[in-house]
Amino acid sequence: MIAHHVLFWLQAGTTEAQKAAFRGGLQSLEKIESIKSFHVGVPAPIERAVVDTTYTFSLVLFFEDLAAHDAYQVDPVHKAFLDEFRVLFEKVIIYDAI
Repeated sequence: MIAHHVLFWLQAGTTEAQKAAFRGGLQSLEKIESIKSFHVGVPAPIERAVVDTTYTFSLVLFFEDLAAHDAYQVDPVHKAFLDEFRVLFEKVIIYDAI
């Protein structure tokens, strides 16, 4: 099992309409066959010193194995998402864990 956690910080000035479109783009990734489990979220209203709430969106995916993860990376739906929305990224951090 591989967990793939992506945190997105969108650029200052991103409109609510752009955020809604971005979220829709993230949701479109769910149809990629190699994904075993899928979650899109925003920071929870939890205030603790160790909790980072500075990001805009969180994407958590689980894959059965490395081959499934690698298939996701080159899937046309994933590539289309990146092509359309990478202009909104200010920062992206990815945590992969096995």
